[in-house]
Amino acid sequence: MSDVAVSVDNISKRYRIGMVEEKSDTMVGSMVKMLKSPITNLRKLKSLRSFKEGEQTDIIWALKDVSFEVKQGESIAIIGKNGAGKSTLLKILSKITDPTSGRAEIHGKVSSLLEVGTGFHPDLTGRENVYLNGTILGMKKVEIDRKFDEIVEFSGVDKFVDTPVKRYSSGMKVRLAFSVAAFLEPEILIIDEVLAVGDLDFQRKCLGKMDQVAKSGRTVLFVSHNMAAVRNLCERGVMLVGGKVNYIGEINEIVSIYEKGMNNSNVVDPGMFPIKASHGYALQMNSLASRMENSPDGATLYVEFELEAFEDFKIIEVFFIVQALDGQLISKVSPKMADLYIKDLNGKKKFVLISKNINHFLASGDFTYSVHIKLPRLVIIQADQIARFEVPGYDSYGYGRFFETPKFGVVPLPLILKEAPL
Repeated sequence: MSDVAVSVDNISKRYRIGMVEEKSDTMVGSMVKMLKSPITNLRKLKSLRSFKEGEQTDIIWALKDVSFEVKQGESIAIIGKNGAGKSTLLKILSKITDPTSGRAEIHGKVSSLLEVGTGFHPDLTGRENVYLNGTILGMKKVEIDRKFDEIVEFSGVDKFVDTPVKRYSSGMKVRLAFSVAAFLEPEILIIDEVLAVGDLDFQRKCLGKMDQVAKSGRTVLFVSHNMAAVRNLCERGVMLVGGKVNYIGEINEIVSIYEKGMNNSNVVDPGMFPIKASHGYALQMNSLASRMENSPDGATLYVEFELEAFEDFKIIEVFFIVQALDGQLISKVSPKMADLYIKDLNGKKKFVLISKNINHFLASGDFTYSVHIKLPRLVIIQADQIARFEVPGYDSYGYGRFFETPKFGVVPLPLILKEAPL
């Protein structure tokens, strides 16, 4: 028996999109258009029967020649930017829509959660929808009876289980929908952005349940923009770019490639932050850039920025924040921690933040930094996660081994603020 649970072979999906109709500016033009409308409508009707690429501008390929395999018991992530074709792919695998070309083979019972309350009837109660959805998924009534109490308890809607679903909030719907999909023991679980809805407690429960499903030997296809969840749950990943497979590989490697592609510059263009503050103050940041200098003893990070003050400022506070690419806080250095104060500023001046031996404090990898410029009790400029820098590995013990996992938490980075020549 084959150990392949899902096989995708050169799948492509083509759609026809709506186009903006031309409008006439004059009454004569409108009358001419009205007279021509029967012929125009006939041409439109004929065009719906054919897809001639190059001639029709209303045709797009949501997917193009996508191929990969998922083994039984494997957890795989489908990642990519919005519009990359992730949801279209999952709808094809769930047999909601057919591919234009190619084929997909699925070996096992599939349970899909693609949208909030998928398959729920608004006029039926939560109890009735559990049985309805379970039946649609191919389960017998005996199986649903056996799992019903667990489904309702996990969803947290036990008080409202006999209330029509149309009176549920979106969070309640997705709780119940996820519970049905997860507890009815599918061999293949397909999940699309279920973590985008719901509170933090629900998201943790979802991750725990999906991890339990994966460890029980069942196959999971998971779409999410939460890279921390993707890393924790999945073993491999498929990255889609413009409807095509861009990369297939081990999850940490593919997430790193994806996150680097989201922000692949460590220089911010001048003039990006012309922010004027209220209360009569006037201050702006004209440029912001960083560079890393390596040496055998350690790496040094330099962050340079130019401030322009349009009146006298006695004292300005500088905060420096470092985050992982998934947004987790790594370090926050305040003025009191590192004497990050700018005094007596008027006109243009350039400054540089220096963090020596930064790779002694941070593991190797990619991070984003933020620079906050503040007056006492007033935020003036807040440039959040605007650029990326990469920390090289450092053999701190001399054993030839490098730390590769980020040390999540607040790390007190050494930091010096100096004035630099313009």
